[in-house]
Amino acid sequence: MLQLAFLGTGGGRNAVLTQVRWTGGIRVIPSDAHLHIDPGPGALIRSIEKKLSPQKVRAVLISHSHPDHYNDGEIFVEAMTAAMTRRRGTLVGPRSVLYGNDVCEPAISKYHQSMVENVVEAKPGLSFEADSTRITVIRAQHTDPDAVGYKLTFPEAGTVGYTSDTEYFQGLGDLYKGTRLLILCAMRPRGDPWKGHMTTDDAASIVEEARPEKAVLTHFGMKMLQANPWREAAYIQEVTKTPTIAAYDGMILEVGEEIRETRQEKSAKGLQEFIK
Repeated sequence: MLQLAFLGTGGGRNAVLTQVRWTGGIRVIPSDAHLHIDPGPGALIRSIEKKLSPQKVRAVLISHSHPDHYNDGEIFVEAMTAAMTRRRGTLVGPRSVLYGNDVCEPAISKYHQSMVENVVEAKPGLSFEADSTRITVIRAQHTDPDAVGYKLTFPEAGTVGYTSDTEYFQGLGDLYKGTRLLILCAMRPRGDPWKGHMTTDDAASIVEEARPEKAVLTHFGMKMLQANPWREAAYIQEVTKTPTIAAYDGMILEVGEEIRETRQEKSAKGLQEFIK
């Protein structure tokens, strides 16, 4: 049974600085060899808090070179390599993360990269295997020009998509066709666009095109939190007829014959947002 633990559902500078929502990314648990997607600030602490050993991670996937997505990345490389004593694991990131580009510095040092068994530069269209997981790199359009999303295909659970930060562009939803679960980084609510990021309207367009079995919104900025992510998810479900939920800190999803939450109780903060 595939599990996904949401160790952070906040995104953007103000969410990071206030921690009104955690910003630790997503732990993917297909077996004993875990993957961690976008280990932002707090990823290490939240992992330990939730009894998800960092030492079990065998692949670290970073979508772009912004701190709310990479901040704890080097720490997870150290955990993956047994405190830098064993050369093992897979590090995946676009050019900006590994080498830097015209607007971003590298997020992972040469020293840390040297201790990883496999370093993969994530370019749109690339597909490869990591610990029995098929990883496909998906184009994104963000202020880091090398930003990417990912599709992860698991033998026991099918395909999970993760958009990372991106604005909508024609055909984006088609790139995520075939996903059972689609995780969308929806920073902004309806009618409040911000260059390089996704609004609820954009997320609805992507879901309409991709037609996943279930959609999950995450990576909320302050304006999305003020607008109420639960209501925004309900809107997407209404217009697309696709079951859609707003993620909350500590949420765990199981992907088997069905996709379901294993923790049904929302956080107190989440409930307050829901009933506003």
